[in-house]
Amino acid sequence: MIKLKINNKEIQVEAGTSVMKAAQSLGFDIPNMCWHDELEHFTSCMLCMVKDHGTGKLLPSCSVNVVDGMDIETDNEEVAESRKTALELLMSEHTGDCEAPCQIACPAHMDIPKMNRLIAADKLDEALQVVKKDIALPAVLGRICPAPCEGACHRKTVDEPVSICLLKRITGDEGIESEIQKVPSTGKNVAVIGAGPAGLAAAYYLQLKGIQVTLFDKSQKAGGLLRTALSEEILPKEVLDKEIGSILKTGVLFEGGTEITAEKFAQIKNEFDAVVLATGAISENAEVFGLKSNPKGIDAERSTYQTSDEKVFAVGNVLRSSRLAVRSVGQGKEVAFSVLQFLNNQEIKGEPRLFNSRVGKLVAEEFAEYLKESVPGKRTFPKEGGRSGFTKEEAIAEAKRCLHCDCRAIDDCKLRTYSDHYQVDQKRFKTSARRNITKQINHGSVVYEPQKCIKCGICVRLTEKYSERFGFTYVGRGFDVVIGVPFDEALEKGLTETAEKVAKSCPTGAISLKEKE
Repeated sequence: MIKLKINNKEIQVEAGTSVMKAAQSLGFDIPNMCWHDELEHFTSCMLCMVKDHGTGKLLPSCSVNVVDGMDIETDNEEVAESRKTALELLMSEHTGDCEAPCQIACPAHMDIPKMNRLIAADKLDEALQVVKKDIALPAVLGRICPAPCEGACHRKTVDEPVSICLLKRITGDEGIESEIQKVPSTGKNVAVIGAGPAGLAAAYYLQLKGIQVTLFDKSQKAGGLLRTALSEEILPKEVLDKEIGSILKTGVLFEGGTEITAEKFAQIKNEFDAVVLATGAISENAEVFGLKSNPKGIDAERSTYQTSDEKVFAVGNVLRSSRLAVRSVGQGKEVAFSVLQFLNNQEIKGEPRLFNSRVGKLVAEEFAEYLKESVPGKRTFPKEGGRSGFTKEEAIAEAKRCLHCDCRAIDDCKLRTYSDHYQVDQKRFKTSARRNITKQINHGSVVYEPQKCIKCGICVRLTEKYSERFGFTYVGRGFDVVIGVPFDEALEKGLTETAEKVAKSCPTGAISLKEKE
């Protein structure tokens, strides 16, 4: 037996055990990309580096076996910097979007591609669930949003953007909302002042998190400028009332006709565990709240919306005047994360945002590659014209135009997870223009996108172990080496028995299951 220390814990393991396996037996998880439990080590990604204090050297833990007397540290500043550099080298050749550009451009950060795929599959109810994770008023915004997401749509580069706004609208109009899953009460109560788009969204998402919300507004009916500044032709009152009703059904209490004076505000702060200000533009009335402000509105921390009073948060036009309702709705959703963190005595960070790989604008050579997962044809317009909105058939046809430019491995990509943890700079080692994206979809169950591959070799070793006739191999030499099916055979010949296993083992989105979602 070999005796050693890992992170100051003594352990005995059999000779021939890797440092990584020894660390795992003590419960220490060492980051890795090319490691696979079924396979021999490969020492490719260099992410699993640890430090041996006995020699003062950094070692790849997956391929170095334990030695008597070793004193290993699995995580310190030097190790972290080594891992960050390894990831940045991998990212220098990795080409692909994590999140689609439309989702990044959406002020509410809605998962637009997933909504599109569900609509294309005639699953409006499920599409509505996706939308309402980020947008509390889809039917309303589907009528009034200027659609900044469409300006970022990759399809715009090919011909015309997908009609995202109208697709969102039909989910709100025709999707049936699932029964609200009651969250156990936290015992906390929060006041939201202002029942416009920002206040309604804040109230909705806080209530869903088990917080009792009371929504105050000076008007007798909720809606703010959505109710008073828009014509019936643009936004029918029945549409607005339906979506507000859906929010109130979650258990939000509404107190209309409430004038917020300095005395009333002080009372609310005393009675509630936290307060969200969403009163709209205030200018001269800022002193009512006794908060730090500027000529445009209340001062608040940009990512958390916390004001100079730690228990008061501010969103929407109370920060600065804007006619972009989707921004206010997005801030209403985001502030719920900050308030919950505050109530739980956690560090206030706001809504989590993960690392995002981005490819930028598509080039002409890539159009055909992306259209492989889409349909030809320009943008669909409602046959009824004007403000009629899509029929279900029109919506399905338009949703199919989506290029599926988000990554299929977005929720379980190791490269993304580790890049976020180590705060990677994707451009640090970029020395040339990015590679053009290609997609191999001629397989019944998987898609292969070679430009996302980091050459970890897992697919090569798995297809060899399970005796695929062709499998995967390394093609080329040196810096030009790529992974592919030998003899230029089709993807379906390379993966006949192991497609699902290989896709699930890929640490990036290079090989992914087609119907994972």
